[in-house]
Amino acid sequence: MNTDNINEVKNYLLNLQDEICKALECEEPEARFIEDLWERPEGGGGRTRVLENGQVFEQGGVNFSYVRGINLPPSATAKRPELANRQFHAMGVSLVIHPQNPFIPTTHANVRFLVAEEQGSPTIWWFGGGFDLTPFYPFKEDVIHWHTVARSACQPFGNDVYSSYKKWCDEYFFLPHRNETRGIGGLFFDDLNEWGFDTCFAFMQSVGNHFIDAYLPIVQKRKNIPFSEREREFQLYRRGRYAEFNLVYDRGTLFGLQSNGRTESILMSMPPLARWKYNWKPEPESAEATLYSDYLKPKDWLGN
Repeated sequence: MNTDNINEVKNYLLNLQDEICKALECEEPEARFIEDLWERPEGGGGRTRVLENGQVFEQGGVNFSYVRGINLPPSATAKRPELANRQFHAMGVSLVIHPQNPFIPTTHANVRFLVAEEQGSPTIWWFGGGFDLTPFYPFKEDVIHWHTVARSACQPFGNDVYSSYKKWCDEYFFLPHRNETRGIGGLFFDDLNEWGFDTCFAFMQSVGNHFIDAYLPIVQKRKNIPFSEREREFQLYRRGRYAEFNLVYDRGTLFGLQSNGRTESILMSMPPLARWKYNWKPEPESAEATLYSDYLKPKDWLGN
């Protein structure tokens, strides 16, 4: 691991942020991302981009960060205590999109790279990331499209990669206190280094590059569907689940806060509006009930 490797990953991530922002802005007649550059006192900084109050996207954030420090935070060493007290470089692009229309799913994607160093010891590095989809009123064809693109991102790297990382996503984006998945999954991977740097980096790029191909066709197909106050209220209620996961379980949120990252950038993943209602239950056989019965549980969507 050397400086050239780190700069190569950094340059890719900055370009990925540009490409995703451009693609999302093409769906908006007027709204554009605003850019906020920030520095971290302990080392590093980032480039936060946020779009608000668009006709298609109520709020979206696409963030790049590159932070350095002398000790990895507890969220990074909980399962690997041997990494405690190591200096680190951590960089990534993370995004969350909250659409206006309840028929467009919320989505999240993240690709990241971490290096942990200690004098006199071999450098440890790994890649992580993935993307997942959180529909409110799902369409099976959209779910199949999403997972087909996810499988395509993985296929060049092995026949079992998609199924393995799809399963990891289902298990990671799960709310134990609700006994339900956050959405219909996608891909999730972490601690990836066993293929060597070049192949692991290529896989991370494949995941990042496939995100727009997975998401934009769904946006374009669903953005003009009429909706009523009923669908809007359900969207806000389900956004509450999103907030619960991000604040209670998400390791990226914990890493950012524990490493003294920029709070505004970390919490841009939260929905602009959400609601909670005591002991709410969907009406039997309603569209809302279908989400719970047919989609909020792990499923082999591609029939493999």
